[in-house]
Amino acid sequence: MSDSRKRHEALLYHAKPKPGKIAVVPTKKYATQHDLSLAYSPGVAEPCLEIDKDKNNVYKYTSKGNLVAVISNGTAVLGLGNIGPEASKPVMEGKGLLFKIFADIDVFDIEIDSTDVDKFVETVKAISPTFGGINLEDIKAPEAFEIERRLKEELDIPVMHDDQHGTAIISAAALKNALEINGKKIDEVQIVVNGAGAAAISCARLYLALGAKRENLVMCDSKGVIKKSRENLNAQKAEFATDKDVSSLEEAMHNADVFIGLSTGNVVTPKMLLAMAKNPIVFAMANPEPEIAYDLAVDTRDDIIMATGRSDHPNQVNNVLGFPFIFRGALDVRATKINEEMKMAAVLALADLAKKSVPEQVNIVYDEISLSFGKDYIIPKPFDPRLIYEIPPAVAKAAMDSGIAKEPIADWKEYREELMERSGTGSKEVRLIHNRARQNPKRVVFAEADHLDVLKAAQRIEEEKIGKPILLGRKEVILELKEEIGFTADVPIIDPKTDEENERKNRFGEIFWKSRQRKGITLLEAKKLMRERNYFAAMMVNLGEADALITGYSRPYPSVLKPILELIERDKGVTRIAATNLLLTKQGPLFLADTTININPSAKDLAKITQLTSSLAKMFGMKPNVAMLSFSNFGSSKSESSTKIREAVSYIHRHFPNVVVDGELQADFALNPDLLAKEFPFSRLNGKRANVLIFPNLESANITYKLMKEVNEIESVGPILLGMSKPVHILQLGASVDEMVNMAAVAVVDAQNRERILKKEAAI
Repeated sequence: MSDSRKRHEALLYHAKPKPGKIAVVPTKKYATQHDLSLAYSPGVAEPCLEIDKDKNNVYKYTSKGNLVAVISNGTAVLGLGNIGPEASKPVMEGKGLLFKIFADIDVFDIEIDSTDVDKFVETVKAISPTFGGINLEDIKAPEAFEIERRLKEELDIPVMHDDQHGTAIISAAALKNALEINGKKIDEVQIVVNGAGAAAISCARLYLALGAKRENLVMCDSKGVIKKSRENLNAQKAEFATDKDVSSLEEAMHNADVFIGLSTGNVVTPKMLLAMAKNPIVFAMANPEPEIAYDLAVDTRDDIIMATGRSDHPNQVNNVLGFPFIFRGALDVRATKINEEMKMAAVLALADLAKKSVPEQVNIVYDEISLSFGKDYIIPKPFDPRLIYEIPPAVAKAAMDSGIAKEPIADWKEYREELMERSGTGSKEVRLIHNRARQNPKRVVFAEADHLDVLKAAQRIEEEKIGKPILLGRKEVILELKEEIGFTADVPIIDPKTDEENERKNRFGEIFWKSRQRKGITLLEAKKLMRERNYFAAMMVNLGEADALITGYSRPYPSVLKPILELIERDKGVTRIAATNLLLTKQGPLFLADTTININPSAKDLAKITQLTSSLAKMFGMKPNVAMLSFSNFGSSKSESSTKIREAVSYIHRHFPNVVVDGELQADFALNPDLLAKEFPFSRLNGKRANVLIFPNLESANITYKLMKEVNEIESVGPILLGMSKPVHILQLGASVDEMVNMAAVAVVDAQNRERILKKEAAI
């Protein structure tokens, strides 16, 4: 893209369809006069009086506890320099957007027209009662140091100058991991810091706190090495002045282990890199052009660990990994400041997170096959969904341990779940299933393991200890793919087509033939079918050589369902199987059925589908409230479709009175409790939220779940097969890795439940 096109696109983005990037959105009802009388006069007087009695009540009745001010005077904006407060506003709005999308923190951006330290500090102090925290931004050094120092001393809310500490925290975590990879110790390495502004000073201080030795650190500015002999040094530069016999950046780089660049682009040459010690670590963080181009650096030294501030190369040192989550943790315990202990806790939490298995959605966002800890992955990616529930707890705990938390957290598990809900990552229901699976992992056959995404799902299952994968497919392909994605676990790999499986194929074939010999199949045909993965895998589950089966990724649903129905019996008492999808909506989880099996079920079939789906909802820890849907409400239509729904409801009410079910109902009445109560006060669903939706036919259920999933970007678990005697589940064609992991977890819990039932029956 040309520079002129980039410029046009950026300007259009900020101008249209509405200028700016953030807005104030009401969080309370405001549709009626009554609502407005509560929002403003006269109702608003009541919380005012309560706050007047006790100022701490401001956190109870207002948004202060989740509101941060992003404040600048525009004296050091990005690489643009002193462009003034108005010109800094797009950056401050952008910062507000990042706070919101990454940590669900609300922001007012405030641009102050003053370069005077006293005036700036007094202005911020005067407005501070509005906010739960203050993020200082793009203020030039050395004034930035004094402004932050005074505000931290004079205010009792968290204050942080992100340009200083954000870069320091992220780069310190990256440095810790890079040194670990290279087998070097931080108290022994020689460090060169090029740049002496706010970020560079803060980085150097944090590296010392991490264990670096002051005598091993050399800092350079535009005049060269900052030496003790230089006159007129400010206090910050004097703190890092050296008496080493080096004067220039080039001289300082000789035999250095680490280069930290926070200066200007293209000041480091290949010659300087070649002069560094073995296995050098280079963080070229100048923006938009790093101190040395990434490609040039890695071409010059193949033993280098390289990081930049850019997103188009590995190891991006990006402040968004820090400030949203640090403030989240600080706000959630009402910390009175952000201290060194909290910053170090963030460093260690970020460093540890990079060593854990990376979620597939991160690989997809960054177009990677499989990110894993190493030279090209020393720090988490900004879109890693785990950041929200890994970093804030560490920061919050550090605030508590250091005695500056006014509202300590009592239940860490509950807090972690709250953080997950804030960002929309994860769901209580899915986490419940994953956690239950981990209690007693079962053997799961992946019948299409020579497909990359299926193998990634199996890797996740193994690494997260959700289950024990058994991989079916071409062995040489699976081994090659395992190496490609770093799947090192020793798990069973089976290729049913090979001669080494002949004994098992013959044994499986004979058993299958005996069950189907009166249904037109010969012994030879039965044995031949065992070469097919789905037949082979289903027999493994049937005979106890595996506990569950996941298949369907690469083939149409009906073709995969056929062998399952031929080999796996239905559960006791089940006359018709079905399938349901769990949709994780903003309003809560919804089970939709039947989404894949029964084209036009009868009233009795619908009753059975309701029973099966309700039982599954209970497995997810939910109390099922079933709405049976139609285009009509409670007899308003005599159509065949509406009539069978009414008959199904009547059947359930007579034979299964403990099931909470009603209908026929239109979808809006089923999902809107107020509307239902107003129009149909007699409904058994009144006072309850419907979480199981039964549709009159396959068409309506399948279309609805796919529309909801795609239009609203809703996470779906399923289709989950209901009514089978074994835990076998068929994926939708081309299912995502996350969908396969969730389905495998469901299959494991399904197997656990069946094992529990068998033990109970055996004990009777």
